[in-house]
Amino acid sequence: MRTLIILTLFLLIARSVQAQLYEVRNGIARFHSNAPKELISAQSAQLRGVVDVGRKAFAFRIRMASFEGFNSPLQREHFNENYMESDKHPEAMFSGKIIEDTDLSKDGEYDVRAKGKFRIHGLQQERIIKAHVSTQKGIMTITSDFTVTLADYNIKVPRVVYDKLAPEIKVSINASLAPRS
Repeated sequence: MRTLIILTLFLLIARSVQAQLYEVRNGIARFHSNAPKELISAQSAQLRGVVDVGRKAFAFRIRMASFEGFNSPLQREHFNENYMESDKHPEAMFSGKIIEDTDLSKDGEYDVRAKGKFRIHGLQQERIIKAHVSTQKGIMTITSDFTVTLADYNIKVPRVVYDKLAPEIKVSINASLAPRS
């Protein structure tokens, strides 16, 4: 009997812990470079991630080769081969903690700061990135806009195309998360 009670308690605790995890169902990452001689933008619908609202922890990743929508196939090739070196550094990642003491699982609108390790092009930097979280009927939507400075991640731009690529890239994230089942 005691074993049955302990097992039942364990299952209840496991369910409550799992209910704290929200997983990306639909996620889009976009980037935008507005340089003097060229406008470059692309997006990927392969953003993946999880938020643990109980621990206020998160982890997101995206495959660099999944970005589409460039002005030309050659531009996409240069992005993957010359700048991001997607074969060597296939993913960008951001993981860490939510600074604010907020229960994101409750319905409401929240402006939060996410502090963690942002890794791109094989280099990792500690960042604080602001995000807006909207939770309605168990569905969490996260939006965020931030910049990535190419020099911070050792992304080299040849002089011949220096006017075609901005030194700071604008990034926007839009993700819909649901409790992990």
